[in-house]
Amino acid sequence: MSHANISIFVPHRGCPNDCSFCNQRAISGQTVPATPIDVEKAVMTAMEYNIDPKKTEIAFFGGSFTAIEREYMCSLLTAAKHFLDAHNFAGIRVSTRPDCIDNDVLEILKKYGVTAIELGAQSMDDEVLSVNRRGHTAEDVRKASKLIKSYGFELGLQMMTGLYKSDFQKDLQTASEIAKLKPGTVRIYPTVVLKNTHLGKLFEKGEYLAPTAEESVPLCAELLQMFENEGIKVIKLGLHSSETVESDMLGGGYHPAFRELCEGHIYLQKMLKKLGGKDKTCTYLIYVRNKDLSKAKGQQKRNEKALKNQGFSCIIKGKENLERFQIEVDVE
Repeated sequence: MSHANISIFVPHRGCPNDCSFCNQRAISGQTVPATPIDVEKAVMTAMEYNIDPKKTEIAFFGGSFTAIEREYMCSLLTAAKHFLDAHNFAGIRVSTRPDCIDNDVLEILKKYGVTAIELGAQSMDDEVLSVNRRGHTAEDVRKASKLIKSYGFELGLQMMTGLYKSDFQKDLQTASEIAKLKPGTVRIYPTVVLKNTHLGKLFEKGEYLAPTAEESVPLCAELLQMFENEGIKVIKLGLHSSETVESDMLGGGYHPAFRELCEGHIYLQKMLKKLGGKDKTCTYLIYVRNKDLSKAKGQQKRNEKALKNQGFSCIIKGKENLERFQIEVDVE
């Protein structure tokens, strides 16, 4: 099933912590919690665009869904379940914290037709979790993940790169630990420093230097390949484009087309590997699958320029019957 969501945000509602990076108003673009009527309006609007309900989940994001007031949570789930029953939607997806999962809440979620639960793990390093005020441990992530899977839910895990006190190796280790939990999906978010957050204060005082989008690309490109090689689908790479994020951002790894930057980086590395040791007096034709031609060339043709800077004369073309990230090289 191709992944499609009707996203409904529940900003900050129920969240017991004030994490170092969190400004839900900026991230979600809204401050007013969703109501059952909002759920109905969002789904009805999506249906007007002829979506396929069988391939679409109704998703509650933004806050810690399983920590909100139980009556309020059930009212939102009731509104969503109506569309599961009446229009055969694929299911309901919720996002929450690892320390807000137990048998009781999972029984409730099962009753209302929830099919997927995403946990904001962010890091699997306890020091990083502590200094970023997460309020849970890596072991909490492991326990909650195991419990979620035991109930038959699809497990999703979210991680952040470049957090305060983290580094390249710690982020790689987090990804490795997450892969061991065998989630169905992963989201990777380079840290974006927002106003009115603890990280924002540290950033402004010079105590925290957040990696930029360009600096985050090599790591996130490696993580993307790592997860995909493990059969884990990366359903989000980079914070979604938002005017509010752009206006509230102080620094960090934000780019409106961050995934494309990462995929372009993968193509560049594979092209350079294929060209390694080849005669630089020749002109080469580099073939990639048709639908990835723009990614292989890179944003603003950055990959073509990078190949030229390495001394190679190359023409990148699309070709049928090639796989994603597959490269073929011929002499012109």
